[in-house]
Amino acid sequence: MVMFVIAALLGAAGQFLYKSGAERATGGWLSYILNIRIFSGVICYVAVMILFVAAFKRGGSLTVLYPIYASTFIWAALIALAAYGTPIKPLNLVGMGLLIGGMYLMGK
Repeated sequence: MVMFVIAALLGAAGQFLYKSGAERATGGWLSYILNIRIFSGVICYVAVMILFVAAFKRGGSLTVLYPIYASTFIWAALIALAAYGTPIKPLNLVGMGLLIGGMYLMGK
């Protein structure tokens, strides 16, 4: 489960890096390919996949582990709040609560 929590954090970091890299890109292909932030986001997602494989190799159950990865959306919202000042609205909090409740129920 720890591997999937780390994967969720890396997935959220990857989303942030993709967004911030896209903001710096000028629109040409090279501005995307040579963009260190986009490349770092790709590295985050490669690490996520490695953690997935390692967790499943250790006998992790898909129905228990994958709901933990859904917390990526919560981490992404928190990163967006910290980095861009994107507000977390009450409806977002309801969704986060439902995600946490679903993760709990799926893990039982």
